[in-house]
Amino acid sequence: MMDEQHARGSVTYLMEMGALKRSRRSGWWIVGVKDPETIAEHSFRTAIIGSVLAMLEGADPAKVALLCTFHDTQETRVGDIPWVGRRYLTAASNEDVTADQVADAHPAVAAGIQAIVAEYENGDSLEVLVAHDADKLECMLQGLEYLEQGYRNAREWVDSTRAKLKTPSAIALANAAQDMSSAEWQRTYLR
Repeated sequence: MMDEQHARGSVTYLMEMGALKRSRRSGWWIVGVKDPETIAEHSFRTAIIGSVLAMLEGADPAKVALLCTFHDTQETRVGDIPWVGRRYLTAASNEDVTADQVADAHPAVAAGIQAIVAEYENGDSLEVLVAHDADKLECMLQGLEYLEQGYRNAREWVDSTRAKLKTPSAIALANAAQDMSSAEWQRTYLR
């Protein structure tokens, strides 16, 4: 049974995660995207991509989806700092931010979330490798979608992100995506 204090602390964390639905991914502003995706939108598709990659790579899809779901949750506190900005800032580690976020949550919740974030940040398992590739592949796919919308400056982000992929499955999916329309999935039903 959970006491009221831990219940409130756990709900506070859940409410904080709602901010991810309103927080934009700021790196896309650099390439001129006026209304970029939210952090929650990015994390959702990253978790789906991670599950698919895990199935292809022989990793645990549920574990990868969990790692992907929590990989950017710290951005409620520090924002989405684009890579160009990170070279000028010294920020707390994602593990430290997470510890603050869950400080008042039920101990089981706090320990579980902290373990997930620590594994994503420091682990070297196949699941961690796949989760990192899922994050990059999602960014690449989003960049391709922005290219379709006329944001030409997204090309460099697409290419540089693609070059960082490590797993054979992520590379194969990236190759397949290069010449596809984001509406390709509809073609089956339009025939």
